[in-house]
Amino acid sequence: MVAAEHIGKLVTDGERTGVLMDVLRAESPDRLPSARRAQLMAYVRPEGGGVEWDAPPSELRLV
Repeated sequence: MVAAEHIGKLVTDGERTGVLMDVLRAESPDRLPSARRAQLMAYVRPEGGGVEWDAPPSELRLV
């Protein structure tokens, strides 16, 4: 699991590797407002460039 103190470090989800950019609480805009719940999300920038992705911090590990 990664946390805010790992920002700037390389992380992996087992398939992709990238630089951890941020860890914060976010609500899913895909749900109705009454069903939204804030949850921790990690935002990762691909190591060689590309589209940033998000994942629960518990699914990421330090490289």
